[in-house]
Amino acid sequence: MPSLTDAGAHVEERVLDVIAELSGELRGAADAGAVDVKRDDSLETDLGISSLERVELLIRLERAFGVRLGDDAMMEAETPADLAAAITRAAAAPGTAAPGAAPGTAAAPAAAGAPPGGAGAAETSRRGSGAPAAQTHPDTAAVSSPAVGYPAHARTIVEALAWHVERTPDRVHIHLREDDGSEVPLTYGWLWDEARSVAGALAARGLGRGDRVALMLRTERAFFPTFIGTLMAGCIPAPLYPPFRADRIEEYATRQVAILRNAGARLLVAFPEVQRVAGLLKQQAPSLEAVVGAGALAGEARRPVPTAGDDAALIQYTSGSTGEPKGVLLTNANLLANVRAIVGRLDFRANDLAVSWLPLYHDMGLIGAWLGTLYAGAPLALMSPLAFLARPVRWLQAISTYRGTVSPAPNFAYDLCVSRIPDDELEGLDLRSVRTLLNGSEAVSPDTLRRFNARFAPCGLAPTALQPVYGLAECSVGLATPTMAKPFRVDRIDRERYESSGEAMPAAAGDPQALEFVSCGRALDDHALAVVNDANVPAPERQRGRIRFRGPSATSGYFRNPEATSALIGSDGWLETGDLGYLADGDLFITGRSKDLIIKAGRNLAPPEAEALASAVEGIRTGCVAAFGVHDEARGTERFVVVAETRVTDAKARTALRQSVNRAITGAMGVAPDRIVLAPPGSVLKTSSGKIRRGATRDAWLSGAIDRGRANLAAQWLRLGAASAGAMVARQATRAGRLLFSAYAYTLVLGTAIPASALLRFWPVGRSDRLVGHWTRLVMALGRCPIDVVTPQNGPIEPPVVFVANHASFLDPPLMMATLPVGVRFAAKAKLARYPMVGLAIRRGGHIRLHKADQAQKVEEASTIRGPLDAGDSLFIFPEGTFDRVPRLLPFRLGAFRAAVDAGCPVVPVAIRGTRHIWPADTLLLRPGPITVTFGDPIHPQGTDWSEIVRLRDEARAFISTHCGEP
Repeated sequence: MPSLTDAGAHVEERVLDVIAELSGELRGAADAGAVDVKRDDSLETDLGISSLERVELLIRLERAFGVRLGDDAMMEAETPADLAAAITRAAAAPGTAAPGAAPGTAAAPAAAGAPPGGAGAAETSRRGSGAPAAQTHPDTAAVSSPAVGYPAHARTIVEALAWHVERTPDRVHIHLREDDGSEVPLTYGWLWDEARSVAGALAARGLGRGDRVALMLRTERAFFPTFIGTLMAGCIPAPLYPPFRADRIEEYATRQVAILRNAGARLLVAFPEVQRVAGLLKQQAPSLEAVVGAGALAGEARRPVPTAGDDAALIQYTSGSTGEPKGVLLTNANLLANVRAIVGRLDFRANDLAVSWLPLYHDMGLIGAWLGTLYAGAPLALMSPLAFLARPVRWLQAISTYRGTVSPAPNFAYDLCVSRIPDDELEGLDLRSVRTLLNGSEAVSPDTLRRFNARFAPCGLAPTALQPVYGLAECSVGLATPTMAKPFRVDRIDRERYESSGEAMPAAAGDPQALEFVSCGRALDDHALAVVNDANVPAPERQRGRIRFRGPSATSGYFRNPEATSALIGSDGWLETGDLGYLADGDLFITGRSKDLIIKAGRNLAPPEAEALASAVEGIRTGCVAAFGVHDEARGTERFVVVAETRVTDAKARTALRQSVNRAITGAMGVAPDRIVLAPPGSVLKTSSGKIRRGATRDAWLSGAIDRGRANLAAQWLRLGAASAGAMVARQATRAGRLLFSAYAYTLVLGTAIPASALLRFWPVGRSDRLVGHWTRLVMALGRCPIDVVTPQNGPIEPPVVFVANHASFLDPPLMMATLPVGVRFAAKAKLARYPMVGLAIRRGGHIRLHKADQAQKVEEASTIRGPLDAGDSLFIFPEGTFDRVPRLLPFRLGAFRAAVDAGCPVVPVAIRGTRHIWPADTLLLRPGPITVTFGDPIHPQGTDWSEIVRLRDEARAFISTHCGEP
C-alpha cells in the first residue's frame, strides 16, 4: 500500500472505528471498542466479516463518509486499508455527495476517529504539557482566531471536536480563570488527548454504550475532558450541580438522590470537597457503583466509540422551578441542531470571542456557552459563577480584557452589575468590542435592560448590544431571539384588559399602570413556535395563550418518565413550554409561567412583577421574594401571598417594612396582597440556576416551615446519615430476600428437573422442546413469575416463519420453548446444549448448534439456518447473539433476516420483557416478577436484495424495542 497523506490517515482511522463497531457486534462484544482492528487485518479471516457482513459495512461506511462505494470496491477489498483507499478515491471523484446533501455538494468525511498522529494532538500529553502554563494576562494575539469555518458535516459533538483538532490542534479553545486568579489556556489538542484518556479509564471500569455517568464538577479544568471522554466511551453524561450552601445540604441531597435514581447512573465523578456528601448519596442510589474524583479517570487513550446523530449525548436535568427536576434526554442531533441555529442567528464565527461565568451544569452555560464556542471554533473566556457573584465587575472586566464579542447571562446578572458595581471599578472598562449580550434563562425585566444600557453606555456599550432571548432545556437551550443589531423592543399594554381577558392591547401614553414586556423575537431557523388557547387553536394576535414549539432541537422526552413526557409532547407533535405569552407583529412576548399564574377577583396576576416590586423595597433582599396564590374555598378565589426575605428583626421596623411592601405592590398592580410574610434569609427556595421555586416555597409556608429560619446543620447531617444507613440496611434486606428466594427457586428447579429430564429421554424425538416448555411454565408458576403472552393482532401465525426475539437473560430459551405458538427449530449457541434440560432438548430436538469459533460466519451466511425453512419448518433465533448486564437492546445480526429473504418467509418479532429482572447477567441471585412475551404480526419480505434484509432487521428491531422495555 502506498503511504497515506494526513487526510488519508484520518480516513483510515475512521474506517477502523466503523469496522471495530461492526466486528464487536458480530462477536457479541458489549463494547465495540473492545475489538482491536488493525489496518492490515483480513476482513474475513481476522475480523469475521464475510459476504453478508459487507452489506452492513457498506451501508455504515457510506453514511459515515457521505460517499457511494461500488460493489466492486466492496467485494475486492481485503483489508481496512483497502477500504480506506477506496473511500479516498470515491471522495475525490467529481460530484460525490453525502446522502441528503444538495446535488453537486461535495461531502467532507465525518470526523469521529482519532486525529492524525502528526497533526499535533498527540504532542499534548496528559501529564501536563497539553495545557500551556498559567498566565495572568492573556496575550491579545492569542485571542484572535483564524476563520476556519464550521464542522458542518459533523454528526456528533465528538466529531465536531475532531474536526477542529485535525485542523488547528494548538489553537486555544478555552481561557480558564482559576480560583487563584490565574488564567490557563486550554487547546483543542489538549482536550482531545485528555478526553481519550478519560474514555479509556471508563472502558477499563466496564462502562460502555448507553451507561450514564453523573458529573458533579465545578467550573474547572477536569470538567471538559470528563464530559467529552464520557461521550467518547459511548456513555451519557448527566451533569449535577454541586452543593453551595451548608444550611441546605439535606434538601440538596434529597434532590440529587432522586436524580441519580432516575438516571440510573453507574458512576459519579465529583470533586474532593463534596465526596463526603457524594458518599452518602451512593448508599441511596442502587445503580451507583462508585464515586470517584476526576483524577481517577486517567486511563490508556482509546479511539472514540462510533456513535450516530440519534444517539443520546446528554441528560439535562431541569432546574425544577415548578416541580421536581426531570431529565431532558438530548441526542447529538438535538444539540448540534440547536448550536447551529444559534450560531447562524448570531452570525457567530471563529474570530468572535465569548465570555461566560455561567455554570457548566446548566444548559445555558453548557450548551449555549461552551458547546456553542466549541462548534464555532471561537475561544471562550470562562470563570466560575462564584468568581462573578463575589465581584460582578469581573465579568465585564473579562469582556474588556479579552475584547469579548458575545456573552450570555440571566437577568439578575445584569441587575447586579447595575446595583453592585461601584463607579471607581468602571475606570478603564472598555465594552466597545461587544456585539451581543444575551439576556435569558429567567424573566427579563425591561427596567433592568434600560438601566444596564444607561449605566454602561459611557464604557462604549452599543445600544443594540443587549438582547432578550428565550429558550428552555426541552429545546436543548435556545428557541427564539430578536433580530440582532437592533435595540430591544418593549411592549406597553393595558393592565386591566390583559389581567381580565388576556388581551395585550397597547396602553395609552403615560398610563402609569401599564404592563411592560420585552420581545424575545422569533423562532430560530428550522424551528417553530405557536401561541394557542385551551383547545390548542392558535390564539389571535395580541391574545395571551400557551406557548408551544417544535423543531430539530426538541427532546424526545424525559428520561425514564413517561408520564411527564406525555404531558410535554402533544399528540400533534408540538411540545409544551409551560409558559404563557402572546404574539405581536410576529414577535414573541413572554408573560409568565402557566402554573404560577395567580387568579384573584377575576384578574390574572403575574408573580414576577410582584416579586420585582417587593425586591425594590429597601430592607428586602433583592431576588429573594416569592409570590404565589393559595386557593381560598370560603371566598372562591385565591389568596395573594408574598414571602420576602429580610434581615430586619426589630418588631416596629418589620411592621413598617411590611407596609412599604404592601404600598409598592398595591400602587403598581392595583391589587393588595392578602398576606405579606417577612422571612429570614434562605427561606425562599430556589433552583440550582437561581430561579424562584414558587410551588415549593408555597408548600413550605403552608406547612409552617418558612418562619423556622436556617435548619440546624448538625441535625441535617444526622438525618442524612440516618437516611444513608437506612438505605444500606434496606439494600442488605433486599439481598437477603433474594438469597432466600434463590434458594427456593434452585431447590424447585432441581426437584422438578430430575424427573422431567428422565421423562425427556423417552419423549418423542423432535417434540422435546414442548416438554421443556411445560416444565418451564410449571417452575415459573410455582416461583411467582407469571407469564403473559400477547398474541399477534392479525390472527394466528402460519408456518414457516422466522421468529426473532431480544435476549436479556438465561431464562429466554426455555421461555421461548414455553410460549412459541408453533413448533420451531432453534438456532442456538453450541454451549447451550451442555445445560441441563434445555441442552437435552436441543440435542434430542434436532436443533441447530452454532459453535462460537465460526458462529458469525455460519449465522450471517445463513447457509446452515436456512435448511429448516426449505423443509417447511419454522426457525427461531436471537439476532443479538448474546446479552450483557446492562439493560439495553444490542445490535441485531443479519443472518436470520437473510435466511428469511432467501426462503421468502416472513419474520415474526417477539419482545421479551421481565426476564432480566428475574435473572440478570453476572449473578446467581434471583427474584420473582412478571414476564410478558409480545408477538408481532409477520413482516413479509418484498424483495431479495440487501436493502430488504436491512428493512426486515430494522422493522423487527423497532417492534421489539417498543415492547421489550429496554433502551
